[in-house]
Amino acid sequence: MSLLSFKTASISASVLAAALLLTACGGQATNTSSDPADGLSGSVTIDGSSTVAPLSEAAADMYRDVEAGVNVTVATSGTGGGFKAFCAGETDISDASRPIKDDEAADCEANGIKYTEIVIANDGLSVVVNPENDWASCLTVEQLNTIWAPESEGTVTNWNQVDASFPDEPLVLFGAGTDSGTFDYFTDAINGDEGAIRADYSPSEDDNITIQGVQGDKGAMGFFGLSYVEENPDAITALEIDGGQGCIYPTKETVQDSSYQPLGRGLFLYVNDANYADKAQLRSFVDFYLENSDAVAEAALYIPLTADQKSTATTELATLVG
Repeated sequence: MSLLSFKTASISASVLAAALLLTACGGQATNTSSDPADGLSGSVTIDGSSTVAPLSEAAADMYRDVEAGVNVTVATSGTGGGFKAFCAGETDISDASRPIKDDEAADCEANGIKYTEIVIANDGLSVVVNPENDWASCLTVEQLNTIWAPESEGTVTNWNQVDASFPDEPLVLFGAGTDSGTFDYFTDAINGDEGAIRADYSPSEDDNITIQGVQGDKGAMGFFGLSYVEENPDAITALEIDGGQGCIYPTKETVQDSSYQPLGRGLFLYVNDANYADKAQLRSFVDFYLENSDAVAEAALYIPLTADQKSTATTELATLVG
């Protein structure tokens, strides 16, 4: 089973419950642009980050109860792959677990694609170890750099090389592949250079592979989004991270208040401006997604937006339609 299928199956009950709650609450779930009486039809196409995809899938599931005639499709080619399709004009929305890069923005500009960036939820990128690891509960950014830096390849291969108090236990490393926004975010935050990482780890675009790898070896370590820790509490253990202000465990509260650093992050939607203005079904879906972002985040096991983040996104979208 793929990770997206795994997550989609695990949140289906939450999505249904949230959708029923929104329906019961009347006007809270819809606005005039997404009233079933409008009878909207057509398609909304989304591609990009596998981290953000469960959010978009949850929003699409809820939205089908409001506008059954609109077909919302969510693909997962990774953040980089999503931007390639988006900047080529092939999709309406690009899911992204990092901000767009300069070269990607240049591709969009060259193709006449203007866009609006929306933070749709929050996530903590977690560093995880095997549950039998009883020696490392908190690591500094410097220690993580010692483990993951390019120059550590073939050199730092044992836990006792990270800290002399750690046991003689081989390091076995798993993590996101190069097409993942999680990979970009982690390497920049920990190694100070986006894309810089030792090559002797096991990369995968499927975070479920990382979970299995860490679960299967006492000396293993991996990294991925916080929601996967919450879904697999018996398989893996998340570490506290000391970014200079002491050891902080990744939680909803520490991500929202920005104390979990440097691995707290926002998750993004990039919306095609022209399509948002011209396609009623896209405008309706995006508005619905943002208005119900708390329920969507809860259903997909992510961290909701702050009030300021919601206000900023709503204001930006309002400028796209006269």
